[in-house]
Amino acid sequence: MTDFHYKLDDDGIAIITWDCPDKSMNIMSETGFAELNGHIDTVLGDDAIKGAIITSGKDSFAAGMDLTVLAEWKEKGGDTPARALMDGVMQGHEVMRKIERAGMDPKTNKGGKPIVAALPGTGLGIGLEIPLACHRIFVADNPKAKIGLPEIMVGIFPGGGGTTRLVRKLGVMNASSFLLEGKTVAPAKAKAAGLIDEVVPADELISSAKAWIESATDADLVKPWDAKGYKMPGGTPYHPAGFMTFVGATAMVHGKTQGAFPAAKAMLAAVYEGALVPFDQAIRIEARWFTNILLNPSSSAMINSLFINKGALEKGAVRPKGIPDQSVKKVGVLGAGMMGAGIALVSALAGIEVVLIDQSQEAADKGKAYSEAHADKGIARKKSTPEKKEKLLSLITATTDLEALKGCDLIVEAVFEDVGVKAEMTKKVEAIVGEDCIFATNTSTLPISELAKASARPEQFIGIHFFSPVDKMLLVEIIKGKETGDRAVAKSLDFVRQIRKTPIVVNDERFFYANRCIIPYGAEANRMVAEGVEPALIENAAKQLGFPLGPLQLGDETSIDLAEKIMRATKAALGNAYPASNGDDVVQKLFDMGRLGRKTKSGFYDYDEKGKRTGLWKGLGDHFPVSEDQPSLTDVQHRLAMAQVLEAVRALEEGVLEDIREGDVGAILGWGFMPWSGGPFSWLDILGSQKAVEICEDLAARYGDRFEPPALLKEMAKNGESFYGRFGADAKAA
Repeated sequence: MTDFHYKLDDDGIAIITWDCPDKSMNIMSETGFAELNGHIDTVLGDDAIKGAIITSGKDSFAAGMDLTVLAEWKEKGGDTPARALMDGVMQGHEVMRKIERAGMDPKTNKGGKPIVAALPGTGLGIGLEIPLACHRIFVADNPKAKIGLPEIMVGIFPGGGGTTRLVRKLGVMNASSFLLEGKTVAPAKAKAAGLIDEVVPADELISSAKAWIESATDADLVKPWDAKGYKMPGGTPYHPAGFMTFVGATAMVHGKTQGAFPAAKAMLAAVYEGALVPFDQAIRIEARWFTNILLNPSSSAMINSLFINKGALEKGAVRPKGIPDQSVKKVGVLGAGMMGAGIALVSALAGIEVVLIDQSQEAADKGKAYSEAHADKGIARKKSTPEKKEKLLSLITATTDLEALKGCDLIVEAVFEDVGVKAEMTKKVEAIVGEDCIFATNTSTLPISELAKASARPEQFIGIHFFSPVDKMLLVEIIKGKETGDRAVAKSLDFVRQIRKTPIVVNDERFFYANRCIIPYGAEANRMVAEGVEPALIENAAKQLGFPLGPLQLGDETSIDLAEKIMRATKAALGNAYPASNGDDVVQKLFDMGRLGRKTKSGFYDYDEKGKRTGLWKGLGDHFPVSEDQPSLTDVQHRLAMAQVLEAVRALEEGVLEDIREGDVGAILGWGFMPWSGGPFSWLDILGSQKAVEICEDLAARYGDRFEPPALLKEMAKNGESFYGRFGADAKAA
């Protein structure tokens, strides 16, 4: 099968069309690069051809590189993976440079053929790097299109020339948001930023590109960095202005990453070193640093979790076999609070008809108003239109009438977290909806099997745990009760994919998977506060591990009263088996004082009148004095990380998790677990099971049995096994 198709029009302009078969978006493969290279040779080797347009046969241009190719290069390299990767990357650079130079004389910069990129839509990663090597970039005025270089989001950086070209095109400061933050923008903003050259109507895309080719001069084809006297915008590292830019860039990288993400540091090194030498040397420096980061286990883990495994889960990797399509046509949402309102919004955005139910019409209308406010923000930011707002709101019926639920094929119950209240709603609604309707309860703590006892059809009863805020959080946790059937699982998975979220499926157990792991994060921090560990040390230790929020700040964000409620409910459920700790005293003290977190503008942190954090609450030390002797940074980090990781291992060991891919992807998307690590199981593989056991046994000896390594981890350490080596892509619980 062919990825790139070649056609020579009557006007002497070649059209090279990228159209990967059986894929919704183009991705670059090794074969694809070879095909593109061959077509460029054809264009440059025939004097009758005036120039070429590289475009796409799809609504978008390209989603990026097939990252599995990088893994294959490394594997093929055997004992010399660095050489194999470097050679593969440089082959790509040669194709790009061939496009860029286009046959022009190396001394006079004359005689080249214009090669234009014509993007009908989204161009990401290599989908922008190829256009950057072209002589002009045209993009269709497509409101859904995104232009950018998001590689940093999966633990690498633009290694197809994007880093070097963008810095030379825009300067370090202007390129930084696209390179260091992975920012993607709409075509108009991409033009304003200097990423692309022209935005034209979709039906004029090719004709506009052809017109430019017909009028292009030799000077139009020469890149600024290939012209005599080129100076980098903003200055090079040893230029007075450039020096300050690079100092600022270094500070920004360390401020945003806390040193936890190796790709950002490698990219900055490639930019700094590359800015000191001519372009062709800079490209080789970029390739060397790109190879370096590809050999870093963090990069491999992030690619594996955030690209390969995340993609597999979104495509239905764990969907029950043999169940026909279960796409949702009409969803009933019970409860119009923040959670229910968010569920209604994302459902309507996916084109699903929504019935939003609450006890009073005022409450139901308030829930619908959340979608209206969302639409108004989109209009204000020119990302939406009044017509789209009207369509969105027309899909949501806000009412108190349960009869309106007739015809729903999925119910998502998001009422108060009380077994009795949920049971009452289950019975009322099941008496109204059709017998085929799947009933899902949105709960973060209550056992699904217990809640299913109120259902007349427990095989059609399932848990769907949304994370707040629903419209921003990417993960949805689907929980199977003891009697939940395959169709309910398939329905839930299809719904989650419809609303463009990433699903994981787990079995019913207290706190399921995500909360089971995240609760010990805060609990361990609370123990340390009670022990006299400096709160700032706890917070910074977490941030330097790559967590987006320190555990104390997270406690404030989720609210102290929620932590107190969970603590009280767990004590009641476990009785004498409850693992009481001095950390409970910290939660109770803040709760009793009414310091409930951000919502009361007081918690572990102090806040100003607008709710902005002003610093850690100094009064905390009056109740839990800070000790003179403080633990090491590593000690604090091991406690915070292992408190979560060991719960993930126990969840796998006990069968709550059935697939380690879900454990890793769920941890990163659900609560921001050390993204650079690829997730808890990937991190243990980086660390090595033997080293992990050694760390845990030391922690257990000093801090208690909660750090005792599970039998599964000990067994793996004894056998020298890794999680992905033992469980693989088809991982099953041990």
